[in-house]
Amino acid sequence: MDARTTSVLITGGNKGLGFEAARRLGELGWTIFLGSRDEGRGRAAAGKLTAGGANVVMVPLDVTSDESVAGAVRLVKEHTDRLDVLINNAGAPGNVVAPADATADEIHAVYDTNVYGPIRVTHAFLPLLRAAEHPRVVMVSSAVGSFAVVMDPEQPSAKLHELAYSTSKTALNMITVRYAKALPEIKFNCATPGEVANRTYAATDMNNHTGRLTVTEGTDSIVGLATIGPDGPTGIFVDRLGPIAW
Repeated sequence: MDARTTSVLITGGNKGLGFEAARRLGELGWTIFLGSRDEGRGRAAAGKLTAGGANVVMVPLDVTSDESVAGAVRLVKEHTDRLDVLINNAGAPGNVVAPADATADEIHAVYDTNVYGPIRVTHAFLPLLRAAEHPRVVMVSSAVGSFAVVMDPEQPSAKLHELAYSTSKTALNMITVRYAKALPEIKFNCATPGEVANRTYAATDMNNHTGRLTVTEGTDSIVGLATIGPDGPTGIFVDRLGPIAW
């Protein structure tokens, strides 16, 4: 790998927002480490990106498995001695279970991917991130993790009575801020793929493609945070229009 080439690892990169972010960053000439829990789908996605001219390395990566994450670190180290950007994109929607019916097991399954997953991956890749000149970590969150959004009766998510997904993203937001405060040498920021002011979101598999924004528009906030400069912000929460309330 060219020492001057920017490198990025994207978890859940085989489809949706992760794949589109990989495509866009690949067009910038970045080396893409495409994380995918399903190897077959990952290789198919990497093949599409490579056919489009991107420099892609498929990385088998299940963010719920310590063993899988350790294997991903070993594989990335075979190609580079540093990682410029980590995009923690892999997410699980869970089942929309009413709070009165939600069980700890239901919550745990979602948290394993959405909360513990980013911690597992971030912790494992910290040495490679610290070796980069200007490291960035992007956490793909959601506006439904914002207290301000859920408390606004005009927002659709205010009427979505579920416990797992929204609270997992709220936890991820605080985790991001804690990392940002403790590790000022690395930029840690949260992105939501929607537009809070316009009460809409991006169309993906997770919402059965009901969002009004395209998947490309949905990745604007993610790509924006991935490409910030050394003087860019840390510990912020944004959508494609700008900062949003926690």
